[in-house]
Amino acid sequence: MGIHMVPISNRVYEKAQRMANQLSQPVDDLIQNKLESLLDQPIIDLPADELAELQAMVYLSDDTLWTIAREQMQPDLQKRMSALMNKNSEGTITSEEYNELSSLVERGERLMLRKAEAMKLLLERGYSVTLAELEPVDG
Repeated sequence: MGIHMVPISNRVYEKAQRMANQLSQPVDDLIQNKLESLLDQPIIDLPADELAELQAMVYLSDDTLWTIAREQMQPDLQKRMSALMNKNSEGTITSEEYNELSSLVERGERLMLRKAEAMKLLLERGYSVTLAELEPVDG
């Protein structure tokens, strides 16, 4: 890992210096930590509750992360979502069904985000995350 020099304005450096002094840590460490934290944030704009949930996953056990990584949408919900998607494609969906479909899609997207974060954390912890290891475990 090399060291790279990145120019920052005096105003930003002075702000970082004040914060570092308050926290009793070197300004370089503070800037490094803040930058790492910022770069670890998801690029997509998530609601605060979803973002907090994803950030809290770092504290979960390996077993819990594996459970999340293997999680699947319930088969009956998958089937219902598929039927509603077909109706939507055919143009025969009602407004109530469209709202239900939107809710199911959002639920699926949240599941995918949790699964992706769990897999990322498992990889960072040194695990190999393969398709075979992501198969649901019969419990």
